[in-house]
Amino acid sequence: MQKYISIVLLLFLSFNAFAQDTLQAVKVQANSKSTRKSYKSVTNTAVMTSKELLKAACCNLAESFETNPSIDVNFSDALTGTKQIKMLGLTSPYLMITEENLPSVRGASQAYGLSFTPGTWIESIQITKGAGSVVNGYESISGQINTELIKPVSDIPFFLNAYGSTDSRFELNTHFNKKVSDKWSTSLFLHGNARVSKNDMNHDHFLDNPLGKQINVLNRWQYTNAETGWVSFINFRYMKDEKQTGELEFDKDRDRGTTNFWGSEINTEKLDISNKVGYVFPDMPYQSIGFQNSLNLHKQESYFGLNLYNITQKSYYSNLIFNSIIDNTMNKFATGLNFTYDDYNEFVSVPNIAGNYDRIDTSVGAFFEYTYDNTTNFSLVAGGRVDKHNRLGLFATPRIHIRYNPWDKAVLRASAGRGKRYANIFAENQQLFASSRAFDILNRNGNNYGLDAEIAWNYGVSFMQGFFLFDRSADIGFDFYRTDFQNQAVVDLYAGPQQALFYNGKSFANSLQVEFNYELAKHFNLRTAYKYYDIQTEYLSGDIERPLQAKHRFFTNLAYETHIVEGGKQWKFDFTYNWMGKQRLPNTSTNPAMEQLGDYSPAFSLMNAQITRTFSSVFEMYAGVENLGNYKQEKAILGSHDPFGPHFDTSIIYAPVFGQMFYAGLRFKIK
Repeated sequence: MQKYISIVLLLFLSFNAFAQDTLQAVKVQANSKSTRKSYKSVTNTAVMTSKELLKAACCNLAESFETNPSIDVNFSDALTGTKQIKMLGLTSPYLMITEENLPSVRGASQAYGLSFTPGTWIESIQITKGAGSVVNGYESISGQINTELIKPVSDIPFFLNAYGSTDSRFELNTHFNKKVSDKWSTSLFLHGNARVSKNDMNHDHFLDNPLGKQINVLNRWQYTNAETGWVSFINFRYMKDEKQTGELEFDKDRDRGTTNFWGSEINTEKLDISNKVGYVFPDMPYQSIGFQNSLNLHKQESYFGLNLYNITQKSYYSNLIFNSIIDNTMNKFATGLNFTYDDYNEFVSVPNIAGNYDRIDTSVGAFFEYTYDNTTNFSLVAGGRVDKHNRLGLFATPRIHIRYNPWDKAVLRASAGRGKRYANIFAENQQLFASSRAFDILNRNGNNYGLDAEIAWNYGVSFMQGFFLFDRSADIGFDFYRTDFQNQAVVDLYAGPQQALFYNGKSFANSLQVEFNYELAKHFNLRTAYKYYDIQTEYLSGDIERPLQAKHRFFTNLAYETHIVEGGKQWKFDFTYNWMGKQRLPNTSTNPAMEQLGDYSPAFSLMNAQITRTFSSVFEMYAGVENLGNYKQEKAILGSHDPFGPHFDTSIIYAPVFGQMFYAGLRFKIK
């Protein structure tokens, strides 16, 4: 790793960089709201502030969406405790996930990358539904999640967060910040977590959550010169994550590579260096230019029983952006160039497939995005980009967003756009490695694992209306989105419980959400939503709904805060309720009767609650419970008594494996 650090540091010194957010500016409705939506933003964007993130035990980015109805959070398997997110019914690979508008979770990091950003580092999260901006690339299909980290110039000198839970997870976060000069500020973020004890609450002789530990370090530098118009960020980051799971009796030193006991290790190292430099013309504040660069190394070594999977990804991303106006500030544009380089070294050894899938992807793209805003009731963003990819070839990506305010406190939006990407079928489906399934890639006429590129169109409309009900503020909204895949990398689990087939096919996903927010009383807020999904894929056996996806979901969040009294004392209460309807399950009909599941899972409910006591402006404690009703999936692991046999499968997960989980923690600040 020291060799990699030296190489990357030398390369980094030769790059300049840029810092400009490319998401549309969001004007908030009220400063006190923890989740904000704007009537003026052209995109359907919700902003989760740090206040929202404190409502639950969001120890990392993957756990930050429990109180947001736009994102569905599910467990990906019965072993790793990894939470998978979905938007518009589609999994995270179809989302563009960025950190301060630099690519974050992509490629090799798709399965576990969301767990590599600690929650305390996050300043806000911007969630945009539908086709994203062409400025950010061509891969986005269902939306974008952009994370803004705490800025050195606005950070406090010291922050401490300590956390512990009954599933034996312990976590410590510390932030150090210093203003070096009038123009330079720096922050050092340190994160460590560990799970040290074995838990088996469903008594299947497998760990419910992995043993493991993570060390995560981030050093940020910020330069700001208001007189000359220059601003810059420099980030250095290193992360090491180790997980061990499997049977309770598994000993990694004794049993790895044998059939004594089934076990798995997933060890990951990441090194990230990024730099942004932006310049705003002093005499023309509407005009700016910037350059941003990012160097990344992601290395994962893992095994799942006798299955092996190793992947290393070295990436470089560069983006040059110029922003200005046409005649007046009602007509703006952004234009620029992107360059992306990905070097993959991938080794897979599973039943029916074994070998290296090394490849290099390079792409160069140019984009232009025009924005019209009459500053009252209408705005439009129309953009297009052309990219030349060494394997995808030359292609165009058009996208458009429209916003119209028909009357006071009402906004109607529409969007449409195209996305194109190569599926990293093994990195994105690692939960299947913890099974006895034989993998097979059909046809093999394409140039990406034998598959063709994924191409999809996304269309959507949304409406939001604010009003007063019994002299209290409220708003109601709905959105409907459809994603049409002209071509998708299909993962077929209907062919049989001993198979996982990959091939190209068509599919569609319809998503409807109705949301109602209401201030029940002063400092007492209700957020509720209903979601309906109709998602079907063209499988070999016919057009069938996507497995492990509830058609109907219902969400409610209640949040109450007492008045702040002398010295900053306050109580905060938060309660979240989720109801998931039945979910279609993969085919297990040819298994022995005791290893079969039904065609559908039962519907179930989950409840989370948290209480926070603020003792002063610098110290607070919190305690909470997840899965208050103690609901657990009845049969989480098929073939658990014979994990090296033909019926072993840990991937058919529709509900929690772990029951009630209580936690507590404290936060301390020096201002």
